[in-house]
Amino acid sequence: MSFLDHIRRCNNADLSQFESWFIGQERAGFLHRDFAADVVGKSGLFTRRENGWHLDPGLDTPAKRTAAMRAFLLTLRGRGYFKGLWREEEYAVAPHDGTPMLMAMERSAVPWFGVRAGGPHMTGFVRRADGLHIWVPRRSYEKPTFPGQLDNTVAGGQPAGLGLHENLVKECGEEASIPPQLAKQAKAVSVVAYWNQSGQQLKPDVMTCFDLELPEEFTPRANDGEVHSFELWPVQRVFETVRDTEEFKYNCNLVLIDFFVRHGLLSADDPDFVPIVQGLRMMYTPMSGIG
Repeated sequence: MSFLDHIRRCNNADLSQFESWFIGQERAGFLHRDFAADVVGKSGLFTRRENGWHLDPGLDTPAKRTAAMRAFLLTLRGRGYFKGLWREEEYAVAPHDGTPMLMAMERSAVPWFGVRAGGPHMTGFVRRADGLHIWVPRRSYEKPTFPGQLDNTVAGGQPAGLGLHENLVKECGEEASIPPQLAKQAKAVSVVAYWNQSGQQLKPDVMTCFDLELPEEFTPRANDGEVHSFELWPVQRVFETVRDTEEFKYNCNLVLIDFFVRHGLLSADDPDFVPIVQGLRMMYTPMSGIG
């Protein structure tokens, strides 16, 4: 493995397999051609035009769109889609971060519609006499996704109606028992973006990276069952584990690589330095042939 291997793994999308879909004039996401033809086109909610698929213009408010989409998604759930991952958690569908929400959509359905999602990913670190250390959680072995893999100190999806920092503070308490007055000290430091494809699903996601320097005497504790355990690792051990293995959940590697770059752990003389930094920010176009 290498840092670039992790970046390539996250950016494996072939957009030639997908078509855009629109709400009015705004592109809301991407549909795999087979899913569009076999499922979406038969829903009665979308029509096909030259430039892609368009949601029924009669659904002219976010509330109407959300309700109609939910009804459609529930029928898909009844047909076996989403494989037990249904969350009853809504994500915002918006053309760009910070723009008004066009509708909301069940979290587990978002990749089927290629809607940009993401959320806060925080690296909790400690400065000790012998250098930087990072709190590394192992995901619960009971989780339906990536059970038992290593993760970022605190991370979560971004539900509709919450601010990113507000969501992070909530996740800190739920996942790591970090009290609000401490969690609020986390600083937004970067974004990491990638285009990941899994069969007919597409994740053109943006993760907002936070750093939180934790007191040496503080120990995170699993709280809501999402985390099996926490360990405090020297940063060099984290660096080598990311570089050499697939022990961390696939997209969490990118957040840690970004941390390594920002904290001077990756040399500017490394021949991969520039493609690594560029590869962490695939905001608008999927990667094609790094290196």
